[in-house]
Amino acid sequence: MSSAKLNGIEIDYEVTGSGPLVVLVMGTGSPGRVWKAHQVPALVTAGFQVVTFDNRGISPTFEAGRPMMLDDLVADTAALIEHLGGMRARVVGTSMGARVTQELALARPDLVSHAVMMATYGRSSTMQKAWSQAERDLYDAGITLPASYRAAMTAMNNFSPATLRNEQAIADWLAVLEFSAGQPTAGRRAQIGLEMRAGTERLTAYRKITARSMVIGFADDRLIPAHLSREVAQAIPGARYEEIPDTGHFGYLERPDVVNAVLADFLR
Repeated sequence: MSSAKLNGIEIDYEVTGSGPLVVLVMGTGSPGRVWKAHQVPALVTAGFQVVTFDNRGISPTFEAGRPMMLDDLVADTAALIEHLGGMRARVVGTSMGARVTQELALARPDLVSHAVMMATYGRSSTMQKAWSQAERDLYDAGITLPASYRAAMTAMNNFSPATLRNEQAIADWLAVLEFSAGQPTAGRRAQIGLEMRAGTERLTAYRKITARSMVIGFADDRLIPAHLSREVAQAIPGARYEEIPDTGHFGYLERPDVVNAVLADFLR
């Protein structure tokens, strides 16, 4: 891992492979190393130089103990690309990371050649607002859930019915999720329910994105239903839309072979 002071904070990052630059932007509450399970090896094999990093709020990157805006993460990602040479990069994000990616493509077209947004949206639904508020309220109440409960809830919300029906697969995932469940932190709290830039509706603004773009929706995503991702693809001129069946919000972990094939094909 490397570290650099960028945009006023310390950002930890890792560079793997060689070739055109691909920057992977992770979602809420997760470190950049999650990409290393499947996406980094596949993209390096496909001939790319791949960068993963920990977003603001995730240690050892600066762990913000105060509210942050989506713009903060956009500026952090831009600063990292500039630090790595300032060439136009292929940027891939999921969930919160996808929102960072689309806002970066809009704000800094000089830094983004290709933009891939997985499990994204351009407007907040009523259910999304309710879930984010519930997560904030839980943290603010000082309640620490048992690891077993948090693992079960995470699995239920983030995997497809196909995986939930697979007894061996879901048993393995529950074990991983329970083992990896960390204590709530101020940085993760700051990431929950990040405000969208300039309000809650961004679809109109995305009509000005010029990067070659692809949106991936996960057909069984409970947290960000696929129709919301499809709206983003419809808003971006010329964007490609792919919807992957039998995948929940963790589609890049649940069906990595399918996701990686689509990514490699598009990023070439």
